[in-house]
Amino acid sequence: MASALFALALLAALAGPVALRLYRRPDFVTGRDGRLSTSTTLALAWTVILVWLLLTILGYGLTAGGGIGYFRGEHGPLSSLTPVYLPLLGGPYLALIAAKTVVGIRVENGTLAKPAPKPTATGRRPLRELIANDSGRTDLVDLQYVALSAVTMLYVALFFLSDVGAGLPELPSEIWALTGAPAGAYLVNKMATRGNPVITHAGLADGVLTVEGGGFTEPRLTVDDTPLPAVQDPATGTLTATLPPEVKPPFTVVVTSRGLRSDPYRHEAAPVAARPAG
Repeated sequence: MASALFALALLAALAGPVALRLYRRPDFVTGRDGRLSTSTTLALAWTVILVWLLLTILGYGLTAGGGIGYFRGEHGPLSSLTPVYLPLLGGPYLALIAAKTVVGIRVENGTLAKPAPKPTATGRRPLRELIANDSGRTDLVDLQYVALSAVTMLYVALFFLSDVGAGLPELPSEIWALTGAPAGAYLVNKMATRGNPVITHAGLADGVLTVEGGGFTEPRLTVDDTPLPAVQDPATGTLTATLPPEVKPPFTVVVTSRGLRSDPYRHEAAPVAARPAG
């Protein structure tokens, strides 16, 4: 029990400053487009977990474990580091490096649109971006990557806390597949994602619809499946169109570019401010 409490205290001491740093300045885990990066976040989380395991084992070995002899032997506390834990960590890091390379190349070649995200009221990026695509819709591949990685981290942490003195938990060597396979699927998804246009925001003012996003090459704008003549700003790529008087919010906006459609963007009516009583 004492060793488990020591491990939890060390985890808090290690993860606390990291979490505080990310809360204040999350740019460390954001991509070049300003959104939270799924691959970077998971690679960082696995690094924290592994550093915590090693530091806890070191502290235990130098105190309750009796010194250097604790680390020796064929079945020492670090015996499963190379066959299990390094491959477990390798999947997320391979996905991180490869995904950044693939996305960078595709953006430069113009086969992938990465528009800047819509600013938030707090200035911080929502955690939902870890499982969402650039349009804000849940991405099944990202969701399974995050979910399986989180479950594997919980699995490792709980088994470690159940017997800190035994060192790194004896896990099946095949457990690396719980991070390696999702990481591979995540990477393939980055390579296979089509260069669809992306709508990040649509606003309406004085009958003029403004659509922000990226990948608008020879765009065709539709509102509730009705085509509208649109003018594109050459500097920002923003589309503007005059909305017919009979069209009122809520409505759905879609941009088609080079035969590819964006995800539908639902524009809701602005809330009406309540009048003061009296």
